[in-house]
Amino acid sequence: MFYKRTLSGYLFDLLNLCFLTIVGLIAIYPFIYVLGLSFTTGEELAEGNFYLFPKRTSLVAYEMVLNDPNIRNGYLNAILRTTGGTLATLLMTSLAAYPLSRKKMPHRKKIVFFILVTMIFSGGIVPRYLLIHELGLINNRLSLILPLMLTAFNVIVLKNFFQQIPESFEEAARLDGAGDFTILFRIFIPLSKPILATIALWTCVLHWNQWFDGLLYITSDKKQILQIFLQRIVVENSVNRIRFGIQDLDMTMFSSEAVKAATVVITVLPLIAVYPFLQKYFIKGIKLGGIKE
Repeated sequence: MFYKRTLSGYLFDLLNLCFLTIVGLIAIYPFIYVLGLSFTTGEELAEGNFYLFPKRTSLVAYEMVLNDPNIRNGYLNAILRTTGGTLATLLMTSLAAYPLSRKKMPHRKKIVFFILVTMIFSGGIVPRYLLIHELGLINNRLSLILPLMLTAFNVIVLKNFFQQIPESFEEAARLDGAGDFTILFRIFIPLSKPILATIALWTCVLHWNQWFDGLLYITSDKKQILQIFLQRIVVENSVNRIRFGIQDLDMTMFSSEAVKAATVVITVLPLIAVYPFLQKYFIKGIKLGGIKE
């Protein structure tokens, strides 16, 4: 039986398309604005003749940012933090979610309840800082990874996904002599790529956007992450700290606003590069991981 579309159906699709197009343009406009600003010359900005697509382009802002050693070290530290933090989160979340997804585990529901409580109540910044200090992790890169390594939300989502895997897989593996670690890493994790990719994307965004913990725990510029330098440049307006990294600077090409914009563009590029590879798993992972017990 074929469904014949009516005029009202076509009109609805047209209005829906127009609405989504407008929403998409509103969402992408700030990025285009910042991108165009980063290529604008100081002379053009001084004249007040700024366009989304500059008539005269300049790479001075990017040259200044990329030549600054603090920015380079911060970029490397941010990549190390995001990569290490994401891998640690995937490992620890899998190890925590697997036993909680097995109905034979003693006191399973009570443990899940206590995990859910941590989503509502938190110790706060001061107890967390004191804990990091007592562990001797001040000015240590591990202080940026360990506190975020395991979150209650990720554990619950992955646990719900693991529960959808038929128990017959586990029983067949145990008959062949497989243990819990073999079952987890050889059966459950390969079957859970969509939800693991989703959690990896969440964790990447969390670590890459995080900056306040770096401000609290890291005291050395050599170990500091990129987001702290971005905060200094954009919020505190401390462009002069990188301005003199280039010799023979043409002041007509220089603009503090362009330097800020270039720093923002460089900061968001890794997430833009990673997201397309994980997008196909994103919606599927959320749907499957959200199935209730």
